[in-house]
Amino acid sequence: MTDHLIVTDEGETRTIKLRRPEKKNAITQAMYLGMSDAIDTAQNNPLVRCIIITGGSGVFTAGNDLEDFLHAGAAGSDAMRTSAATKFLYSLAHNVKPIIAAVDGVAIGIGTTMLFHCDYVLASTTATFSTPFIHLGLVPEGASSLLMPQTMGYQRAFAMLVMGRTMTAADAHIAGFVNTVVAPGHTEVEALKVARDICRLPAEAVAIGRKLIRTPPDELTRRIDQEAYLFAERMTSEEAISSFKAFLSRKKKK
Repeated sequence: MTDHLIVTDEGETRTIKLRRPEKKNAITQAMYLGMSDAIDTAQNNPLVRCIIITGGSGVFTAGNDLEDFLHAGAAGSDAMRTSAATKFLYSLAHNVKPIIAAVDGVAIGIGTTMLFHCDYVLASTTATFSTPFIHLGLVPEGASSLLMPQTMGYQRAFAMLVMGRTMTAADAHIAGFVNTVVAPGHTEVEALKVARDICRLPAEAVAIGRKLIRTPPDELTRRIDQEAYLFAERMTSEEAISSFKAFLSRKKKK
């Protein structure tokens, strides 16, 4: 397990906390594998009824650690398709336990798209959501091209996924992918309350009800694979290479 991830079980709830504040919780390959393992090992554990994903106070995640991500993808498209990020997305797709997200601060890229695999999302008033894939010459990932239009309609999905527009917590609540907006610093506490409410419900009925209303896993993984293939193709495009060079250059000047 990476030092940048804390996994704890309290009662019937497993909490997965991103812990890399100096990098705004930017996610490394090791962090993806740790999150995937925490989700996978909960599946057949009857003592875990609910999962919370949080970044702590002040930030959720800035998305991929781009330098780590580029290094992992250097071997070519096959490496990209079987990356740790894809493994994490598969874990979300096949997960059968209710997942609650507690978002306090920025949620960028996969920090936003993973929320559409969650069952209940809390956000602080300072939370913001953005998916700047196109700005980097890339395409949407995480089955977001399927789930985001389903959840909030085509036009809002286009504005986020293609135009790269940022949403506030209030916008996200209206759009339907945030359930509750709370004060900064209170997302984890409120998420634990929601988890306790879920854990008090009949376990089998929750599992069946959840399965009935969710997009089937095989449909999700097909879209994840389709996006991953196109994403890998785009990584070698002139647009993407130019965009990444510009981004990393700006980063070094800061």
